[in-house]
Amino acid sequence: MNALSEQILSELRHLLSEMSDGGSVGPSVYDTARALQFHGNVTGRQDAYAWLIAQQQADGGWGSADFPLFRHAPTWAALLALQRADPLPGAADAVQAATRFLQRQPDPYAHAVPEDAPIGAELILPQFCGEAASLLGGVAFPRHPALLPLRQACLGKLSAVATLPSGHPLLHSWEAWGTSPTTACPDDDGSIGISPAATAAWRAHAVTQGSTPQVGRADAYLQAASRATRSGIEGVVPNVWPINVFEPCWSLYTLHLAGLFAHPALAEAVRVIVAQLDARLGVPGLGPALHFAADADDTAVALCVLRLAGRDPAVDALRHFEIGELFVTFPGERNASVSTNIHALHALRLLGKPAAGTSAYVEANRNADGLWDNEKWHVSWLYPTAHAVAALAQGKPQWRDERALAALLQAQRDDGGWGAGRASTFEETAYALFALHVMDGREEPTGRRRIAQAVARALEWMLARHVAHRLPQMPLWIGKELYCPTRVVRVAELAGLWLALRWGRRVPAEGAGAAP
Repeated sequence: MNALSEQILSELRHLLSEMSDGGSVGPSVYDTARALQFHGNVTGRQDAYAWLIAQQQADGGWGSADFPLFRHAPTWAALLALQRADPLPGAADAVQAATRFLQRQPDPYAHAVPEDAPIGAELILPQFCGEAASLLGGVAFPRHPALLPLRQACLGKLSAVATLPSGHPLLHSWEAWGTSPTTACPDDDGSIGISPAATAAWRAHAVTQGSTPQVGRADAYLQAASRATRSGIEGVVPNVWPINVFEPCWSLYTLHLAGLFAHPALAEAVRVIVAQLDARLGVPGLGPALHFAADADDTAVALCVLRLAGRDPAVDALRHFEIGELFVTFPGERNASVSTNIHALHALRLLGKPAAGTSAYVEANRNADGLWDNEKWHVSWLYPTAHAVAALAQGKPQWRDERALAALLQAQRDDGGWGAGRASTFEETAYALFALHVMDGREEPTGRRRIAQAVARALEWMLARHVAHRLPQMPLWIGKELYCPTRVVRVAELAGLWLALRWGRRVPAEGAGAAP
């Protein structure tokens, strides 16, 4: 076990040291399909088309059947890309299967818009409906009527703006509304809104309209984004890139949840990232990438990380996003994010600031079992639950929550893992362990024995599945479709396994996070 603990620490150190390359994100069906459609040259992207076809599920759709809300965007995108690629092996069959899938699927936007709808759904899905109607007329596709008023309202606002500033959140979905390249300009990384789909669309319009000075930079960005997927296939791109603020922020925050933030073996790698975050955090706050709009979520987690590292960051950066007693992720968003407010609560408590209203909001957003499942950035209830437990317990030595503990233990599967879908996942099992780690320190002996039994079962499940240096692929994070920020998830997996390994060893440790 000691050898495995050292191996885990070594891999974590390596992952942290890599986080200066823009980030690692798994391949996206949606963005790859959109990029292929805008690229136009089918013969020059045959490997990418073959990859796209290979991702189709047996029922004809793309994306996990466990989470049907997030299947429409990738399936529409793949269908429309492949219907232009008839000569390629498998393309025609894939189109027929996708058509049948969309015809059979219930429309989740028939009457209302779900709270956890994918990013840009109100712009993207109605556009797909219109495009499909003109190309494949007569087919009874879903029409997503509840999204139409939202799209029209957004287009009305956009029509009054000549050019959006670089990094504006709406640029992330430029492919769904932009037609003139003059409405956007590539940022310093060459992207339109840190989105491969938006950048590919902008590039296609720029070439068509003879506006080419920035096309080379967009090409370079798309190539770099493709490399970030580690697929090795030109034209296969991620859902979002770069994530050079989000990736290190969440990774260090995760280390804290596992009691690893101050581990001596990680000290130098943590110090380097903390110094970068400290230099980057200004009054406007931070966004997921250096050249994207600031948001409350990234700003709050950055504040947590800096405070945990002994810095004294100003809370002003977070106050920009405060409306009443809530924090909005981005100004003008359709609905508030529970996890954003959880992170804001954690930051405020770490900084010693009043947070009664935010705490009340977090408490009020539990489900009937006492857990948190109303989340717009991650599809699993285990993610906000782990973070909520840490935030609510911060600075409260007497905090206990028997209802949440009972529900969390009850949710453990027979195999020893946890998961919101049909199977346990390593990532979600790690989140469960982070929550139990906080609860364990506040429980009576009987409760601690129950927790220890659950952890022993989880450890057995994790040990049977752990492979050194294997990056995860399971997409559970909500973007335009579900996606996987691979290093962020791998840090969580490793931290969860390390925590489970060390659970029973209550020895004094050097540094405030070196042992559970």
